[in-house]
Amino acid sequence: MTVNYEITERASGTRFSCEPEQSVLKAMEQQANRCVPVGCRGGGCGLCKVQVLSGEYQCGPMSRKHVPEAALACGEVLACRLYPRSDLTIECRTPKASVVTQQQIQ
Repeated sequence: MTVNYEITERASGTRFSCEPEQSVLKAMEQQANRCVPVGCRGGGCGLCKVQVLSGEYQCGPMSRKHVPEAALACGEVLACRLYPRSDLTIECRTPKASVVTQQQIQ
């Protein structure tokens, strides 16, 4: 039986479930939520930057240009490389007005 964690994006109030081995961004997209901007999905563009406000998590590799060590130490991560280990509360760190989504680029 798979344990699902609840992810809450504070600014929008959006809540969705996420499996432990699934990235927060992938879980969000699969459940048709749009509370975090989507870019490359590979940890390189920085569009999906979030601040983890509460909960335990693990991170995969991500661009240090967008998430330097000091930011990582303060809980800033890319949602495409964020894997929950408990329920999480996050907050989007990308300014909504300047977001260019992958769909707009194509």
